[in-house]
Amino acid sequence: MTMIRSITTVGGYTMVSRVLGFIRDVLIARVLGTGEMADAFFVAQRLPNLFRSLFAEGAFNAAFVPLFARRLEEGGLQAARVFAEQAMAVLLTALLIFTLAAQISMPWLMHVIAPGFIGRPAKFAMAIQFTQVSFPYLLFMSLTALQGGVLNSLGRFAHAAAAPIMLNITMIFALVVVAPASGLTGLALCWAMALAGIIQFLWMVIACHRAGIGLRLPWPRLTPGVKRLLTLMLPGIVGSSVMQINLLVGTMIATSQPAAVSYLYYADRIYQLPLAVIGSAVGVVLLPELARALRSRGEAAAIETQNRCIEYALLLTLPATLALIAIPDPIVTVLYQRGAFDATASYATSWALIAYTLGLPAYVLAKALTPGFYAREDTATPFRFAMISLAFNVALSLSLFQFLNYAGIALATALASWLNVGLLSWRLHRRGHFRIDAQLKRNMPRALVCSLIMAAALRGGAWLLAGPLAGHLVVKVAALSVLVAGGLALFLALALASGAVAPGELKRMLRRA
Repeated sequence: MTMIRSITTVGGYTMVSRVLGFIRDVLIARVLGTGEMADAFFVAQRLPNLFRSLFAEGAFNAAFVPLFARRLEEGGLQAARVFAEQAMAVLLTALLIFTLAAQISMPWLMHVIAPGFIGRPAKFAMAIQFTQVSFPYLLFMSLTALQGGVLNSLGRFAHAAAAPIMLNITMIFALVVVAPASGLTGLALCWAMALAGIIQFLWMVIACHRAGIGLRLPWPRLTPGVKRLLTLMLPGIVGSSVMQINLLVGTMIATSQPAAVSYLYYADRIYQLPLAVIGSAVGVVLLPELARALRSRGEAAAIETQNRCIEYALLLTLPATLALIAIPDPIVTVLYQRGAFDATASYATSWALIAYTLGLPAYVLAKALTPGFYAREDTATPFRFAMISLAFNVALSLSLFQFLNYAGIALATALASWLNVGLLSWRLHRRGHFRIDAQLKRNMPRALVCSLIMAAALRGGAWLLAGPLAGHLVVKVAALSVLVAGGLALFLALALASGAVAPGELKRMLRRA
């Protein structure tokens, strides 16, 4: 139950961040809509977010957390602190060089990132400027991720989970105050993103000091520990961030169709809510939990831990998936359709949302399966599978784009994620590192049936509430809230009645939360 409490902590703060993120995206949709500035901004945002995922939150944490946990177990807090400081010095040096090189080469780099913008000079120039302004976010977020990995390894998850809240607050302030005063909405958002990276970094510095593990910055040296970190990290750069790479590939292809980048972005933001709250929380908590279980209690305990984590994740993910597929139109319309975001944009975004959501369980399962490799200091296997998945996604995106346009890109991303999950689970099972236990076999089919019934009820409820869902903003929000709350209540009642979740376990989860 300690693991579930930790997942709930991370998920709770992530939920707050995502709610604020929705407010931010609603404001962006109202002001920018799906025009040229919106496309340029979303491309600019994708690049630093990709590299943040590659170098910091994904590959770095996947390699850093098990090594830090080992030093903590074997040498105590001081040995772990020294290793973290050495890693931070090397990471900072490498990212300073990388950031400078990216800033200088951005005009050429944009030809690769947004080839569809080349024929539109104003849009192309905006994308370059916006990316150069926002790119330093990568540097500070990488240092934030390192400090978050330290705190997570110590069982302190709250501060790292709360850090993204500051990004959304900063960007909302830019939209509400700075952009109207300056008239430079896109540029104001990019500067806000860079500033938010600094604020998050300082937040984590304070958190580490309060936890008694403040980090100093020594001269960078390639010590044996840092070399081992880099050896594990390099293949993990792709392996732990395949989803972000797939999204970038989709963005690159979508730049050849006007407004397609915007449709995919707005759809991505909606399905990212359950993915972030459930999947990211599972990934953050499970890696240190598995590393500790393997070192202290053995293989059987690690397998049991992973089963319970997958069960908890799917119990939340399955109803979220089917709900998004059942009522995409009311969700998109209520959240976004106002100002520069019209009915055509809502319709297009709804189809992209359905296609992306088909892969939602796979995205979450990947978060729960890859720690099974990383906790055993194996980053090479997920890397190989990620490359297979990436190649499949590129080929399928190019093919489906010819027939389904932007929705084909989203569908290819979903199918590629399922391929990745299939490969990960197959290899873990072959090695004897994972097997589905009796409790998971018993409860997951029940949860699926409950989710299907709930989705059918949501579809019927949306038909009954068609009038209010098309009314005034306040009426639309109230109608959607009633629909969502009713779906949640129905699923919970069905899950309890069917035994998909035990009443006692639910009470303990709520009490821990």
